[in-house]
Amino acid sequence: MDSLLQLASDPTAWAALATLVVMEVVLGIDNLIFISILTNKLPPEHQQKARRIGIGLALILRLGLLATIAYIVALTQPVFEVFGKGFSWRDLILIAGGLFLLWKATKEIHHTVDPEPETPGSSAVRLGFAAAIGQILVLDLVFSIDSIITAVGMTEHVPIMVIAVVTAVTVMLLAADPLSRFIAVNPTVVMLALGFLIMIGMTLIAEGFGAHVPKGYIYTAMAFSAGVEGLNMLAGRRRRTQTGTVTKS
Repeated sequence: MDSLLQLASDPTAWAALATLVVMEVVLGIDNLIFISILTNKLPPEHQQKARRIGIGLALILRLGLLATIAYIVALTQPVFEVFGKGFSWRDLILIAGGLFLLWKATKEIHHTVDPEPETPGSSAVRLGFAAAIGQILVLDLVFSIDSIITAVGMTEHVPIMVIAVVTAVTVMLLAADPLSRFIAVNPTVVMLALGFLIMIGMTLIAEGFGAHVPKGYIYTAMAFSAGVEGLNMLAGRRRRTQTGTVTKS
């Protein structure tokens, strides 16, 4: 209790908390985009439940990993070398997660561009609830490990990490339904979000091979692309409004 009171009265701890909260929220965007796209493929009555379970699993994984910080830190130690390049368990997890994102995003882009016709006799298989939760869990694990290692690198105080993680997951929970609805009613945003997932997947693979990619570059590119898409949507809405006005007159 005394250590908590000391942290509460330390301006440095508050600064670290604010910085870490922002960082965790930004890292959570990747996780949330994947969850939103995946759950939108479920029947409407299951979408919200799947999103909440997925985000709840993200919180459980992050808190569970925080309880094993010593083990998580050990994941950054090389376990084998290839051509003089050491690979740790974290590197392997990031590479596997990146490859999974590339596969999933490419598959979704193909389905969006060239959808299979749904006829009464067709054998098209829809994404099942258990399959969706399983895929969310895989990416939750990848993003959780990256999130906790980032937190460990920014502060040594576990209470600050816990508060930052809980805050970030709470923001994800509040933003999940509005983001999913926005993606569902704007088909062009789906393609943009899938492009984001490909970029995130490539970033995870690059980091797994030891190439550091500044997160600021990634999220600046995402913000710029989202801004351009927002202008396109606004222009399209104005054109439809003007067309409707001309038709009525």
